[in-house]
Amino acid sequence: MKLKETADHITNWLKSYAENAGVQGFVVGVSGGIDSALTSTLCARTGLEVLTLEMPIHQHPDQASRGKEHQSWLASNFSNSRHSQVDLTPVYDHFVAAMQPGGADHDLSLANSRARLRMSTLYYHGQANGLLVAGTGNKVEDFGVGFYTKYGDGGVDLSPIADLVKSEVFALARHLGVVDSILEAKPTDGLWGDDRTDEDQLGATYPELEWAMAQQEAGKSASDFSGREAEVLEIYSRFNTANKHKMVPIPVCAIPPELK
Repeated sequence: MKLKETADHITNWLKSYAENAGVQGFVVGVSGGIDSALTSTLCARTGLEVLTLEMPIHQHPDQASRGKEHQSWLASNFSNSRHSQVDLTPVYDHFVAAMQPGGADHDLSLANSRARLRMSTLYYHGQANGLLVAGTGNKVEDFGVGFYTKYGDGGVDLSPIADLVKSEVFALARHLGVVDSILEAKPTDGLWGDDRTDEDQLGATYPELEWAMAQQEAGKSASDFSGREAEVLEIYSRFNTANKHKMVPIPVCAIPPELK
């Protein structure tokens, strides 16, 4: 990948989109992870207004410190960026208290609720300040395994890095000078309040999932491989199938003309 040219391409795309939409800039949720760090940096490179929001909900201390470090780095490098923290822990706790525990997926439902509270917060600040909500999903998450929350971190106005796989995200972030603590951290979605990683949840690393994505696009299946390769392709295929509903348009029941 041509790093400088790719960074300039995304930056110009972001600026052009915002100017055509008649908005002031972008709002980005920062988590202390690589995707949000790269997205907010690319947005800042446009010269338009960029608001980064840290939105802790019982957040693991390591994630919170990386998020603050990135915000400080942005502030020192881009005068068009401003930064804020919105502590959503009390809101989340009130939400949890109002829910009736039950069902096998109760904990997962609450984890996804964190992402949806953050989405609502981003859209409040976006609308209040004339800013677009910039998504932070990468290609493997958004179009491979569907590793995001529907109407949570999947609820955005535009997706600047969704055509980059994770290795490309890391390479571009390193090229742009993102802080080492983020570059070296293991990817995590930050929805559980502990230190579990994406790999813990998915059962495969991002390089493995990138490989599996390429194999599926080439028409290969798990039966074409053995050992760990077959296992990884099976993992990828399982998530891809289960989360397909996130990647396709909302189904619409078309009414036949003769019924109207």
